[in-house]
Amino acid sequence: MPAQLLVEQRGPVLLLTISNPEARNALGPEIYAGALAAFTTPDPSVRAIVLTGADGVFCGGGNLNRLQDTQKTKTPAFQAESIENLHKLVRAMRTCPKPVIAAVEGPAAGAGFSIALCCDMIVAAEDAKFVMAYVKIGVSPDGGGSYSLASLLPRQLAFELLATGDTIGPARLHALGVVNQVTPPGGALDAAMKMAERLSQGASVAQGRIKRLVGSAAEAHFSAHLDLERDNFAEALFEPEAREGIAAFLEKRKPDFIGKT
Repeated sequence: MPAQLLVEQRGPVLLLTISNPEARNALGPEIYAGALAAFTTPDPSVRAIVLTGADGVFCGGGNLNRLQDTQKTKTPAFQAESIENLHKLVRAMRTCPKPVIAAVEGPAAGAGFSIALCCDMIVAAEDAKFVMAYVKIGVSPDGGGSYSLASLLPRQLAFELLATGDTIGPARLHALGVVNQVTPPGGALDAAMKMAERLSQGASVAQGRIKRLVGSAAEAHFSAHLDLERDNFAEALFEPEAREGIAAFLEKRKPDFIGKT
């Protein structure tokens, strides 16, 4: 079944579902294109947007098979262009005048965690798992992940999550103010839809202004930071650590980064 973004309008709420069952809802060009259109040109009747993943997985991040193929056959410039497509989507999410709510079930990994953090609100099931595991394959974050964590969390915790690739649970993120609501397993989408429906009954233009005001203070820095993430990822992908990290992940073994500098 091909990777695709499922689009369904439920009254004033637009539901976007990442569907890539063969790769744990990994992101790719097909997802970027559909989502970019939804965030940049929403139907005028849409007053809120919910982003979720199919089959109990929010998003597994990037497709490592595709990244390994890029290492073997492409260039850093090619990878930078691919990341820029993700970053166009991230920018569109942040500038979309409609409230955007993430409904997270299961893993939100790598770029999946990044795009969840770019939403205006996050609803997560108790068994959701948030992880920035880029370092485990020898690369640095993209999608605004390093910016979001550094902005939202104490510096020491942001560094810990990014430098170790450890998982953090929704309860701790809720206590830190990053997740808005925690639900029983399987309940994130329903709760996010209720939240979106509530927002959709409010003053939509005023909400758009509020979203712009909330984001405006950091927007210029955020945009420049996306460029730094893009360039660092594209360079890192072709270095020995990333070659070892991706190969080890796909071969289901522990990576050996010693001497791979």
